[in-house]
Amino acid sequence: MASMRDIKRRKESIQSTGQITKAMKLVSTVKLQKAKTRAEQSLPYFNYMYQTVSSMLKKSSTLSHPYLNAGSSKKKAIIVVTSNRGLAGGYNSNVIKLVTGSGIPKEDAVIYAVGRKGKEALARRGYNIKADYSEVMNEPMFRDAIDIGRAVLDAFVNNEVGEIYIAYTVFKNTVVHIPTFLKLLPVEPKEEGTADAQEDLVLMNYEPQAEEALNLIIPKYINSLIYGALVQALASENGARMQAMDAATSNADEMISDLSLKYNRARQSSITQELTEIIAGANAIG
Repeated sequence: MASMRDIKRRKESIQSTGQITKAMKLVSTVKLQKAKTRAEQSLPYFNYMYQTVSSMLKKSSTLSHPYLNAGSSKKKAIIVVTSNRGLAGGYNSNVIKLVTGSGIPKEDAVIYAVGRKGKEALARRGYNIKADYSEVMNEPMFRDAIDIGRAVLDAFVNNEVGEIYIAYTVFKNTVVHIPTFLKLLPVEPKEEGTADAQEDLVLMNYEPQAEEALNLIIPKYINSLIYGALVQALASENGARMQAMDAATSNADEMISDLSLKYNRARQSSITQELTEIIAGANAIG
């Protein structure tokens, strides 16, 4: 059985840890409120942009444009959005699993890392880290999405990569966050025979010329999706960290309660032993 001194030291250590996790939970809660508002405000635009432009591009499949068809390159650009810090439960590992379990061979993946945790984890697994935008996750701005979008689109147009994907976490609510692997370009047509597939056969008319319009629309489409993913991921990160710190604080409270009980038992045992020794000494003298 551990001594009273050992139990006391252990209890004090856990109390200190519990205070830290409680403080981190409060910080994450405050950050979550701000990030949640941004995520909820951007979500409708994010969804409608994806649905509208995807439908438009599917109806433009007969056009010859660098953005509409997969290149001959087997390389695939993957924008991986994780956090710069840990202590967020399975938030980062779930995104990493999306990439490693995507079916894309390691040697064909070109990683555009947004977040140090994803960059470090994939680098350890031997993935090619093309670019690092980790500082973006401190405070995502639309300007950052434009920079990332320009980089992946340039690689796509130059046939350095044949497809563009993004791996991030969708913020559904405070406790539900959904890891998502989304293909940005080229847009995949739906299966034949569906109503949507029949509708996709309708030609899309452009004014001005198709090439000029697509040169304007597709970069905005990519940038908007990337920005939406960054905002969603930031809210998910803070939500996941808040839950993790809340669980850690609860575990610390349970351990403190258990150690308090053990300490009281050890103290009671020590007092009983001292009384026994005193009584035995008194009887010996008598």
